[in-house]
Amino acid sequence: MATTWKIYDPSAPPMTEKARLPEPPPWRRPGEARREAIASTFRAPDPVVQAVNVALHLRRPLLITGNPGTGKSSLVHAVARHLRLGDVLSWNINSRSTLADGLYRYDALARLQHIQQQQARRQDAGAEGTRGEADELGSFISLGPLGTALAATAAEAPRALLIDEIDKSDVDLPNDLLAALDLGEFPIVELQRIADDHASAKVRTCEGRSLIVDRGVVRFREYPFIVMTSNGERDFPAAFLRRCVQCTLQDPEKDQLRDILDAHLPALAGDEDMTALIAEFMKRRGQSALANDQLLNAHYLASLRRGLSPKESQEVLDVLFQSLGA
Repeated sequence: MATTWKIYDPSAPPMTEKARLPEPPPWRRPGEARREAIASTFRAPDPVVQAVNVALHLRRPLLITGNPGTGKSSLVHAVARHLRLGDVLSWNINSRSTLADGLYRYDALARLQHIQQQQARRQDAGAEGTRGEADELGSFISLGPLGTALAATAAEAPRALLIDEIDKSDVDLPNDLLAALDLGEFPIVELQRIADDHASAKVRTCEGRSLIVDRGVVRFREYPFIVMTSNGERDFPAAFLRRCVQCTLQDPEKDQLRDILDAHLPALAGDEDMTALIAEFMKRRGQSALANDQLLNAHYLASLRRGLSPKESQEVLDVLFQSLGA
């Protein structure tokens, strides 16, 4: 951490060389370090632990509901790390998301451009191409996160998949999703059209690995561990809910908040200002929507804020504890 608060100080002369920023918080280091920090510090309440185990036994998706910032998406990383399920695959949902987006993508435009280029080369060379249609077509198909999770090999399965903010989806997506899971397979229509003449084709997963698809159909060996998150912004149909395991991640209380802070920042465990900071956070959370990571950010900056005047320290808290909505 930096020894002074103002990295940027307009009243000071500009720096004569590139600034060296202080170390970031552990959860804001990019790549694998961030994923490890998220997975290793999540603290699942007992009801959530029970729901995870029910979902694992029954091979059902877990639908977890809670306010923004309560750690819903962190759960799947913690489970995947504990059970050694590999990197978590993520599918971020919006109002335009369709089941096809999650399963696979066919880049028809790129293929058309490729065909035109190949035809031009053959005319110039005066020779016919020899590449098979299925191989050529497969190079323009890439599996989405759901398709990649379902197509995992026996050695890889089960994979862990996060379907984030399912409540932002189109009204039909939740039922379409679970219907596809119930089938145990999904077709790649573009490959099926030529499956009579070509038994298999090579496609790519969303992680960039090759996968052989037999006769245009991906058949999966094991259901992935799927966590779907919801902010509670909509009601789901009963047909969808009965095929999920449901649980709610409540806003943590004082002792839980202390455990979360200690897990992320053990070097600050027992900090003299922690109790007052948690009390301030809970007071403001009672007045407007706040997330756990806002408290975590404030705790991370605690030692620096002690060097500020009371007015400046309060201004920093006001920046950190901005309301997330109603």
